[in-house]
Amino acid sequence: MMDKPLLAAVMTLLTLSLVMSYSLSAYTVVYFGYGDFHFFIRQSIAVLIGFMSMVILSKMDPDEWFSRVGMALFILFFILMLVMQFLPSSLVTAVGGAKRWIHVGPMSIAPVEFFKIGFVFFLAWSFSRKLLDKTKMDFWEEVRTFMPYLIVFMIAVVIIAVFQKDLGQVVVLAATLMVLFLFIGSSWKFFLSLLSGGLLAFVGLILLAPHRMARIKSWWGTVQDTILSVFPFEAVQGLRIEAGKEPYQISNSLNAIHNGGFFGQGLGNGQFKLGYLSEVHTDFILAGITEELGLFGLTLVTLTMLFIIFRIFKIASKVKKPMYYLFSIGVGLLIALAFILNAFGISGITPIKGIAVPFLSYGGSHILASCVAIGMVLMISKKVPRDSKGNIK
Repeated sequence: MMDKPLLAAVMTLLTLSLVMSYSLSAYTVVYFGYGDFHFFIRQSIAVLIGFMSMVILSKMDPDEWFSRVGMALFILFFILMLVMQFLPSSLVTAVGGAKRWIHVGPMSIAPVEFFKIGFVFFLAWSFSRKLLDKTKMDFWEEVRTFMPYLIVFMIAVVIIAVFQKDLGQVVVLAATLMVLFLFIGSSWKFFLSLLSGGLLAFVGLILLAPHRMARIKSWWGTVQDTILSVFPFEAVQGLRIEAGKEPYQISNSLNAIHNGGFFGQGLGNGQFKLGYLSEVHTDFILAGITEELGLFGLTLVTLTMLFIIFRIFKIASKVKKPMYYLFSIGVGLLIALAFILNAFGISGITPIKGIAVPFLSYGGSHILASCVAIGMVLMISKKVPRDSKGNIK
């Protein structure tokens, strides 16, 4: 039987996303002249399709369908990310020169959201076939062994970070890849070398993009006093820059969180969604939830998210097939990293990355992709040994 607690926790967050997509979009629907239920209806359709996808996938036999579904996700959406750069504007939405969405009838699909799931499957499938039986390797043998995966990843980096200008998704994929390298037995020397190279590439991608440099400087201007005060050395103080105007998104996000207090202003009573905090129902939904439902509501959301991650890792720890184990670990990492990066961004700890909150943020592509990932984990969960009451042993 599939893991019902995991399904229930995911549906709890999806239900909350429907409520908040209606409440937090109040200003946006007025500003653009939409109907009151515009975002609610669109989110409801995405949640319904996502729920159906989870149920259908959970009913499938993983030994027969898991690899087929995973490989289809990897190949199809890798090709879509490649060809979408050459599609006409009538089929592809371009924002700031970056093509991220493909029009499919009345809907738009972001291939990168589905590619992340396919990429994790590809790693799990390939690692389980080629690497788990290898004996201890020296450093250069590790380099040769892992190079094909790094080449695939670097192609994805060019597509996502350069053409789509979406560095946040690259950070999520890179962190997931490196952790999975550790799980299949890479040495710490190789891991740290890869981490160093990744950080240098990350810095390079920032330096080569003026909009990213501007974002970093804007963020540094807001946190430099706090960070540099820890170091009394005069040389370190030379890192200070003229702060300028505080980024209004971060400022209003922090004010919304502060305004929520412990129990919040009440559902529908948030003030910063009224034109002060743009896209509050998407990237800044955690700030909107905190203002209306308070620290109490945010804590419940966080605990539910942690429970989802815990159940995924528990399923991974009990399943016997290495491919299922690695895939479940990868999905858990994708969800955890996305939640952490978004939470850190809206609270000013790190620059804003534009990463959606899994199962909560408005947006059909990430909702459906997240549900597909959970559906595949639920498919795997049927292979976990259970007692007579259905509990995982």
